[in-house]
Amino acid sequence: MLNIKNLTKSYGDKKAVDDLSLHIAPGEIYGFIGHNGAGKTTTIKACAGILQFDTGEIKIDGIDVKKDPIACKRRLAYIPDNPDLYEFMSGIKYLNFIADIFGVEKETRARRIARYGDIFGLTGDLAQPISAYSHGMKQKLAIISSWLHEPKLIIMDEPFVGLDPKAAHQLKEMMREHCDRGGAIFFSTHVLEVAEKLCDKVAIIKEGRLVTSGRMEQVKGDASLEDVFLELEDENA
Repeated sequence: MLNIKNLTKSYGDKKAVDDLSLHIAPGEIYGFIGHNGAGKTTTIKACAGILQFDTGEIKIDGIDVKKDPIACKRRLAYIPDNPDLYEFMSGIKYLNFIADIFGVEKETRARRIARYGDIFGLTGDLAQPISAYSHGMKQKLAIISSWLHEPKLIIMDEPFVGLDPKAAHQLKEMMREHCDRGGAIFFSTHVLEVAEKLCDKVAIIKEGRLVTSGRMEQVKGDASLEDVFLELEDENA
């Protein structure tokens, strides 16, 4: 579903991402772990088609991001760590705007908006301007908008930040359901306990380079993901 091959991106003399290769298959929840500044957001933005990269190749559902970015964006949804929404719109107008972009039929979008609005307890606030929303409400709205067109690949940067425990639980269930239907999810998080319980596979990155990757049980062995992460950080210091 997502194939990253020898990805390299530099800012001046600093390599933010250095020869990174990963493969996320259909049905997989893939966690992307690393300290602040490790290159996670740069990688994610490159995969989402909003950041140019120097060398390497990124393919989504077999389509090259550089050669056909529009076709790739039709197949994915991207949730940044701090959703930048159109605050002059109401919640429902924003969701309909996103549905229009992706050509979601009106009855289908209404059904999905009702379902996900109820799941996140946001239905009663959709008529309100987004400018009146809290950070957590904006995060919920961004999540709902990402699920509207049923993308094959969902890319998320720290999706649990700002969510209350109930909303975080609902998101985890939605992620699992999406992958059980044959979709794929690639997301970064600092909440290692969540990643350990939720992810099928995980990759750990440091200073732009891949430290380790693979199935969760293989990467962590008999230890916790937190212990493995801290140990790898110390080893590569």
